[in-house]
Amino acid sequence: MPKKSTKMSGLQCLASENIWFDKPLYDEAEKCFYEGANGPPSQSSSHAGGDQELVTRMKSMELENHTLHKVVAEMRAALQTLENRVATLEKSPAGVPSAKAAPVQAAPVKQVQNGDDEDEDDDMDLFGSDDEDDEEAERLKQERLDAYAAKKSKKPTLIAKSSLLLDVKPWDDETDMAKLEECVRSVQMDGLLWGASKLVPVGYGIKKLQITCVIVDDKVGTDMLEEEITKFEDLIQSIDVAAFNKI
Repeated sequence: MPKKSTKMSGLQCLASENIWFDKPLYDEAEKCFYEGANGPPSQSSSHAGGDQELVTRMKSMELENHTLHKVVAEMRAALQTLENRVATLEKSPAGVPSAKAAPVQAAPVKQVQNGDDEDEDDDMDLFGSDDEDDEEAERLKQERLDAYAAKKSKKPTLIAKSSLLLDVKPWDDETDMAKLEECVRSVQMDGLLWGASKLVPVGYGIKKLQITCVIVDDKVGTDMLEEEITKFEDLIQSIDVAAFNKI
């Protein structure tokens, strides 16, 4: 019987202790102690950096907001000034009264006297000055036209020229090519200037004459030149324009 009472008193003693129920508090206090001793963990550092960046962005946004408020206030002030000016213009009269025109005084009329004054009026040429002005204007116009014509005549006129490369073909390989070239160069006309020449093999021992010339377009035509050259039909079979260039 005494043993039972002892056991009951032990249970009652444990029930009265609350240390086990407060164990999470002790664990949290122990954790905070060791964290303070060893320094904050890396995760806390990253959180601190993020907080610092957030604070910087908030300060930047506050500065931008302040600047925007300042710009809006300036625009409002300018708009108010413009509205005041418009209102002032609307209230002003439509036009400024012009100064009162001074009365126009009539020019004194000169009295016409009889006798010699009438003869002087008859001798006066009312249109003489106009004729002199017309003659002077006509003279100046003619002088300007003459000066322009003289200036234009001194200006060199551009002469259109062309450079030709002609292929002159003989009948056969027995044709005297020196004689053929001599006949070609014998064609002379105003605006024609012969240039260099050479013999170019065609085939089977036959050679053609390639010769250059410069012609004035207004004086010499290609058809005219070909017609004059092909008159030497005993030596020349045909003629072709191999190249044609404007100069």
